[in-house]
Amino acid sequence: MSATSYLLPLSPQHITMYQYDSIAHAIDELRKKGYTEDFNLQDNCIICNTQKFNAPDFEIKEVVRFEGDSDPGDEAVVYGIESSGGVKGVLVNGYGYSSEPMGEEIARKIQIHAHGR
Repeated sequence: MSATSYLLPLSPQHITMYQYDSIAHAIDELRKKGYTEDFNLQDNCIICNTQKFNAPDFEIKEVVRFEGDSDPGDEAVVYGIESSGGVKGVLVNGYGYSSEPMGEEIARKIQIHAHGR
């Protein structure tokens, strides 16, 4: 499995590339950068503990995309997320057919960053 990470904004002069060996390694490095909470997808929002964040309530600050060498089921994306209230954490989602179901607004925000646009 290989991974590439880039920092947002996604303009060429602001992209910083990192290499991570595994999803766990990427999460560990994001934790060192202050992304200490765990976010989960839920229909039309992401949740952290009991807090819910709609699409306008958070920004995706870092993206690490893992591509399986032989099995598309190994593909995943790790997001470094910061809420408008300052909550920082990670969200891990499958990529392609193995991604979690989500509402349209969240899907649009997540997919734009997963594809590096």
